[in-house]
Amino acid sequence: FTADKSRYQNLDEMDKSMIADMESLPEADKQRMATMIDQLQIRDSLRMYNNLVERCFHDCVDTFKHKSLQKQEETCVRRCAEKFLKHSMRVGMRFAELNQGAATQD
Repeated sequence: FTADKSRYQNLDEMDKSMIADMESLPEADKQRMATMIDQLQIRDSLRMYNNLVERCFHDCVDTFKHKSLQKQEETCVRRCAEKFLKHSMRVGMRFAELNQGAATQD
């Protein structure tokens, strides 16, 4: 745990340094950085969605006998997606908690 705490403190210091560096940028560069961050967030969202679809389809769809999903396949896909999204939300919440904890230690 101590190594993790030290790592998060280093990340927090790095975040503060990056924020200070961002504030010193010209407005055009700030705008470019904001656009780049938005693009990265979109890319990550699409990647997560694609992983969800691939995983749930692979785990739940066994045959292609029918044009649409069978009842058990549909149920499996729904449960898989819910589980995946709950897990992703929990990881995000935990990450936010760690960031909040690191921010309040200063």
